[in-house]
Amino acid sequence: MSWPQLRRPRLLARAPRGDPRLALLLLLALAPLLSAGTHCPCSEPELCSPIQHRPDFEVFVFDIGGKTWKSYDWSQITTVAVFGKYDSELMCYAHSKGARVVLKGDVSIKDIIDPTFRTSWIAQKLDLAKTQYMDGINIDIEQEVTCLSPEYDALTALVKETTNSFHREIEGSQVTFDVAWSPKNIDRRCYNYTGIADACDFLFVMSYDEQSQIWSECIAAANAPYNQTVTGYRDYIKMGINPKKLVMGIPWYGYDYTCLNLSEDHVCTIAKVPFQGAPCSDAAGHQVPYKMIMKQINSSISGSQWNKEQMAPYYNYKDPAGYFHQVWYDNPQSISLKAAYIQNYGLLGIGMWNANCLDYSKDAVAKQQTEEMWKVLKPKL
Repeated sequence: MSWPQLRRPRLLARAPRGDPRLALLLLLALAPLLSAGTHCPCSEPELCSPIQHRPDFEVFVFDIGGKTWKSYDWSQITTVAVFGKYDSELMCYAHSKGARVVLKGDVSIKDIIDPTFRTSWIAQKLDLAKTQYMDGINIDIEQEVTCLSPEYDALTALVKETTNSFHREIEGSQVTFDVAWSPKNIDRRCYNYTGIADACDFLFVMSYDEQSQIWSECIAAANAPYNQTVTGYRDYIKMGINPKKLVMGIPWYGYDYTCLNLSEDHVCTIAKVPFQGAPCSDAAGHQVPYKMIMKQINSSISGSQWNKEQMAPYYNYKDPAGYFHQVWYDNPQSISLKAAYIQNYGLLGIGMWNANCLDYSKDAVAKQQTEEMWKVLKPKL
């Protein structure tokens, strides 16, 4: 559910009122023409070679475009998933730092039931990765799937076939798959999690948007409460998934909720916005990047507060129209607890949605806040 306008772009081509397979076949037909005469855009030709090294600790970064990547902490990054416009300068720089750059893979769950369509889709993504000198693909299919349906089996097959093709065609390539914070059919996504984990290099667990289905009181709550978050990992591991196949995704954004009522003990009652069968959801609020939260917190009526039960910060403010709001977010304090869990339980690494959410300006206070958010990702020795 995070930032859907960025996470779900349209296909590169669209068949006119017909079979969507035509679009992919057209792209495949054009691929040799598009790639003809392609040359390495980097200053050093070796920077167009795929990354071979497998890090002991993964730091997986989602980038949604622009040039903020120039200010990222490249001493830590191992993978950049490009969810914005392709940038050859980013690819060259990432490779110079030993970091992989991977494509976004998104496709309609209905289409992949057809094995021929899967083959065409994989071939198109593989060709794109090769022509852009990329190191793999992050498959991001956050769609509803019914248990043991044709889509259920097709999704596992897609991941397996994509992994086999990429590993065969691009040496050292990496194929990953994004999953919800828990394997318990979140947002009606019933996937073969063990089969998918076995089929790809690792799972990126999106440990955020955890209030997408609120089954209890309709009140504002943490985007990624600690106990709920780690319960999700315990459930994945109980299924037999190796912790070294799990990367914890953390949010570098929060949720701003308008309160129908704000009690003296800071309980914010929110509007009932149903989602996937649940009576309430985080759709009652809106997402706010960390850089905006840090600018607003000083003018809040409460200052930063800490909720001991959810182990997360929040604050309250009053808008110009006189309405009270409550904003829940993650900061170095809450992230450090999750980073400790990663280390204690041997997960493969950490990552975030998304790296563009921080303030990379030259402002001294912002610079310190941004450095602290990157620093907390580092595993303690």
